Amino acid sequence: MNEIYLRPAEFINSDSVEVMRFTQNKIGNATTPIEKAVKLYYAVRDEFIYNPFDINLNREALKASSLLKRNHGYCVEKACLLGACARAAGIPSRLGFAKVRNHIGTDKLEQILKTNVLVFHGYTEFFLNDKWVKATPAFNKELCVKLNVEPLEFNGLEDSIFQSFNQEGNQYMEYLHDYGNFDDVPYELFISELKAHYPHLFEGTHW
Repeated sequence: MNEIYLRPAEFINSDSVEVMRFTQNKIGNATTPIEKAVKLYYAVRDEFIYNPFDINLNREALKASSLLKRNHGYCVEKACLLGACARAAGIPSRLGFAKVRNHIGTDKLEQILKTNVLVFHGYTEFFLNDKWVKATPAFNKELCVKLNVEPLEFNGLEDSIFQSFNQEGNQYMEYLHDYGNFDDVPYELFISELKAHYPHLFEGTHW
């Protein structure tokens, strides 16, 4: 049943030399799938700064191995890399996507998007202990501290998805729509949703 979630894919290219090397380096002496998943989660969460302002929608740029060539990425890229690392470590993985409203979004991002709704916000799912467990590696710890939001922790046993409230009790992330789960980035759907919700970004040369 989970064979498809162990195989390399176009964007979750878990068979790339770079992904395999990164994975082995980060799992270290971990032996169980949960230990490996947790180590990989924190590596991807904190070693790649969340940056939604430098987005390249080229198919090659979206591959997991491409993120390893820089120190920053946005949610879809980071989820893709985490999924690829999981497969490289022998852990079934898949991707989930949701439309969310960010109540504490930066002014700069809202000015660009012309909305506080984030389309196709990505996360990763691991198959651990005979069940799927969600993990969201998008927001690095440094950014969370800056936004006064508790960083999302992950123990391999429970879902770790979106922060609902910041440390002051104000609403932070709100689910609006669940796109479902995929064995790889659904590229055509991803692009079509961006065009539908942010058409102005495709009028010039921004993307």
